[in-house]
Amino acid sequence: MRLCFLVMIHCNMFMLRLDLGVVAHTYMKAGKLVPDDLMVDLISSELACLNTSKWLLDGFPRTRPQAEALHKHEKLDLVLSLEVPDEVIIDRIKGRWTHLPSGRIYHTEFNPPKVWGEDDVTGEPLVQREDDKVESVKKRLNLYAQNTGPLKAFYKGIGIFQDFHGTESNEIWPRIHKYLQDHLTPLSGPF
Repeated sequence: MRLCFLVMIHCNMFMLRLDLGVVAHTYMKAGKLVPDDLMVDLISSELACLNTSKWLLDGFPRTRPQAEALHKHEKLDLVLSLEVPDEVIIDRIKGRWTHLPSGRIYHTEFNPPKVWGEDDVTGEPLVQREDDKVESVKKRLNLYAQNTGPLKAFYKGIGIFQDFHGTESNEIWPRIHKYLQDHLTPLSGPF
């Protein structure tokens, strides 16, 4: 992506993207969500500079209005949804602990610190961020479900949606890989 960005500086849309980015930053800095139309304009201007390059969007669009607006600019080939039970997500996130100064992340099961509650490098205390606490995660998951229900319906309606259910990457990835091999090869060559 870095190389692509360096090439895209020469795109005619660069100044537009810069202006849109500045406006988007003011919303984020104020702790507000960036409005749908601004997000779509920002993403669409980036995609327009890629011309025929292959690209992947992760986490966008997040709402049906964003998807409908994006569809006017760009036609997606496939939309994949990884469906993991809420309980699994909550269990994974609630075990995260962070060393704030460095950003190092530990997990009570997958990457525990050598000494509980202390950063391995500095010995400074670890904290659990507010958004990693159970109640915060539950609220985010509820909001996610509200927003993605209509989003999934939109993409199912145009026939490009596929969901994959599971609890672990090694369970879901082989099915995703096979699906991409079967569906992307006819669209754009070998995967």
